[in-house]
Amino acid sequence: MFRDMLDSSQQDIKEHIFLAAHIAELKEWDNRAHLERVRRYVYLFSTGMGISEKEAKLFSIAAQLHDIGKIMIPDSIQKKTDNLEPHEWEISEQHTVEGARLLRGSSSVFLQAGEIIALTHHERWDGSGYPKGIKGSEIPMTGRITALADVFDALTTKRPYKKEITPEEAANLVGNSAGTLFDPDLVKVFQQSFDEVLSIHKAVR
Repeated sequence: MFRDMLDSSQQDIKEHIFLAAHIAELKEWDNRAHLERVRRYVYLFSTGMGISEKEAKLFSIAAQLHDIGKIMIPDSIQKKTDNLEPHEWEISEQHTVEGARLLRGSSSVFLQAGEIIALTHHERWDGSGYPKGIKGSEIPMTGRITALADVFDALTTKRPYKKEITPEEAANLVGNSAGTLFDPDLVKVFQQSFDEVLSIHKAVR
């Protein structure tokens, strides 16, 4: 589906996608470094899973749109630093559906990939995720990869509503979640490439 995709305008597309993704989350926090780390993690994990370099570049750029739907979530929820109430969680979870809706219908392969990622990056291997509760290989590979990248970065990043933990602590949590939250084959790739993961974490601040 995405094999004939990258051309000489890739850098312009990459910058436009980054800007859109950054603006969508800006009211919650300054996410520029997060987007760049997720892009690099997704590329690393994609190639580790045997995806071609060309597709891996596409997926890594599109993955920056994973939370584009947050632009549709009320500020009162986005900026809240206390725990969300159950009804607020329900609204917040709609950023997956809203993101896919915003990206739907485009002829751009970047936005097509972004639509899939926006919708599925909170699905979990055991079916416990949202918005559809799909599981295992029903979850598109792009969604599975972005999920792991996003969760690892969230765990290791200080945000207005939480403290960070060390990469090593986060890696243990990821490893313990193989076969439940995450694709076990993908977790193996994560563990095998952890030195590179750590380098990205330290380099992009």
